[in-house]
Formats: sequence, structure tokens, C-alpha cells
Amino acid sequence: MFVITGPSGAGKGTLIRELLARIPNLELAVSATTRAIRPGEEDGHDYWFVSEDEFEQRVQAGAFLEHVRYVSGRCYGTLLSEIERIADKGKIAVLELETEGALEVHERVPGAVTIFISAPVAELERRLRARATESDGEIDDRVALARSQLRQAREFDHVVENDTLEHAVSELERVVRRELDAAGTMAL
Repeated sequence: MFVITGPSGAGKGTLIRELLARIPNLELAVSATTRAIRPGEEDGHDYWFVSEDEFEQRVQAGAFLEHVRYVSGRCYGTLLSEIERIADKGKIAVLELETEGALEVHERVPGAVTIFISAPVAELERRLRARATESDGEIDDRVALARSQLRQAREFDHVVENDTLEHAVSELERVVRRELDAAGTMAL
């Protein structure tokens, strides 16, 4: 299992899409969330969009590998059923998580490889503003959180600097292939 984390705007999603295209025996685990669906998103593809009540019921039932609740009240988590679905296909799960969830998985799952995607704070803020999916206040909160998360980078197995897309994708691929080789898992 590969856990990819980093602050908002670090480019985790873009890097993961490129990685999955290069190593086909990896598959992204779709996270569950209580946040509202955004235009262009699809339930079961981008996220599993669930109500607060359903999320809490699943937490109580032990259905999550990890989950977090943010100050905003939004919840995110990785369903164990997603990990099982990917394993049943003979693939290796890739999780895209916020740092709190990534640290939880790192602690709970022996052998999980954690990779922190880093970028300069000014670039993170520029990317967040370019996305235009949050208010200025929410962006300011995310930038403040990013500063804190960047200080946590050393707690993860690997750090990949997202300075340029091609360099970052190549470095991420190199790290993943090295870990797969070390584990004796074939990387296609």
C-alpha cells in the first residue's frame, strides 16, 4: 500500500494520475467524504459522497481504515472495502490522504509506504487560488495548515518535491518502483 500525502495544492492528485498511468498494477482507493459534490465530480469515482449520519454509522461499525473530521465539519476517510476491492483485483492500493490520515495509516498498517509531496508555500497558495474552489478565508486557512504540514514531512518514508511536473512524477515513480522491488512485488 502506498500512502501519498502533502498539503492542499501540492499536486498530489496530478502526480497520482501520472503514476497510475506509468505503473498499471497500482489503483487509487476512492475516499469517502461528507462534503458536497462539486460540478464535474462523480460519486464512486472522485469520492464516495455520504451523509454525516452514514459516515458516522460506518465509523461506529469499524468500516474505515482511517478517517478525519476537520474544523469545517467535513469528514474524509478510507473505507476498508476499497482496500479489499483493490486487493481482490490483484492490485496495490494507492491512498491520497491528508497528513493526519497518512500518519494514522503509517502507524496502523505495517509495510505501508508513506510519501510526502512538498512544494513551496507561495506555489501552494497560487495553486489553491487558481483552483477557485474555496473562499479567500478557506484558502488562508489551508495555507496556514500547509505551513504546519510541511514541518511534518520528515515523519514520512519519502519526500518528493513537486517543483516541475515531469521531475516530480519521475521521482515519485522511482520511489514507488524501488519500494515494489524491495518488497518483491512486480512493477509493470
